[in-house]
Amino acid sequence: MAMALEAQKTTALTGNEAAATALRQIEPDVVAAYPITPQTEIVQLFSTFVSDGLVKTEFAAVESEHSAMSATIGAAAAGARAMTATSSNGLAFMWEMLYIAAGLRIPIVMPVVNRALSAPINIHCDHSDTMGARDAGWIQIYSENAQEMYDNLIQAVRIAEHPEVLLPIMVTMDGFIISHGMENVELLQDQVVRDFVGEYHFPYPLLDIEHPKTIGPLTLQDFYFEHKREQAEAMQRSKAVITVIADDFARLSGRQYGFVECYKMKGAKYALVVLGSTAGTAKYVVDELRQEGEQCGLVKIRVFRPFPGPELCKALADIKAVGIMDRSDSFSTQGGPVFAETKAALYQASNQPKCVNYIYGLGGRDIEPSLIRQAFMEVKDLATSNAVGGGIRHLGVRE
Repeated sequence: MAMALEAQKTTALTGNEAAATALRQIEPDVVAAYPITPQTEIVQLFSTFVSDGLVKTEFAAVESEHSAMSATIGAAAAGARAMTATSSNGLAFMWEMLYIAAGLRIPIVMPVVNRALSAPINIHCDHSDTMGARDAGWIQIYSENAQEMYDNLIQAVRIAEHPEVLLPIMVTMDGFIISHGMENVELLQDQVVRDFVGEYHFPYPLLDIEHPKTIGPLTLQDFYFEHKREQAEAMQRSKAVITVIADDFARLSGRQYGFVECYKMKGAKYALVVLGSTAGTAKYVVDELRQEGEQCGLVKIRVFRPFPGPELCKALADIKAVGIMDRSDSFSTQGGPVFAETKAALYQASNQPKCVNYIYGLGGRDIEPSLIRQAFMEVKDLATSNAVGGGIRHLGVRE
């Protein structure tokens, strides 16, 4: 590990540049892409790597996001390591093909830059795009910063292509906040990354004429159910694979990842659950409150699919109240998607903390430290009150 650590280079990069760099080092066989703000820069930068001869990737500029995913599926089914990237309405335009990629067990890795869905038209960050696709059968990994986007993309290739998994993966980062913000990123050497991801050998390539096969057949009542069960079992198996690959990556980089990250949870009596870039701001607030003697902590969800229910229950085992933060709304009247899934997981826990849901930051609305402090203080009050739960609140919205 020491040799790999010495080989790392610290470079100032935006999140989009970090993602494009990871793609260059992975060197997929095919990238099919269509531009959409704020993701455009990823494929634009990658296209320059192709034109400059830095990678041997076949780059296909297609006419829509639906076509981008269709071409990526076709290339991957043929036996190529194929990737694309998108945001917001572009992801929604892929909707039909997301299910096809997962149902065909095609191991595509796709960076997604989180952006609000229209209407009204908005190009800034919230999680309504990927949360809308949370049940499409894709593994979902959320990144707090540019470093995590880089690291998560590299690990995702190994996870998706593992023979026990063979599922597509979305690796996300918050639009503009991470995608266009510049940070220091520790980069592995190109050859280290290529050795880590290895050569791609899809076990069922469509172009293997010695072993002909059918891709995407009609299966009615006789086999469809079994196919869906196999898909669900692959998602369950991915949990062990994600852990093993995270350990392998830690030995290379010195950076250890899990399903959740616990921040100053030792001795905490109340906490927030977050994902994405908000975790960085929340950690700053936790540091301030801890210095003031407050018994607060933070749990960041990194892997949203498969959902880390047992890991969350363990992380929140000693908590009296928890605020669960959603940068999207399910419009179900039951709270946001992170809230609903966390509460469902906690139903199985021996200790069930009181829960309050915070819908925040829609359409790129800033989540300032003062607002996170407000949420912490409300969760603290909930911990000592007679209330069963805190309901659903909209944090930082004008009345």
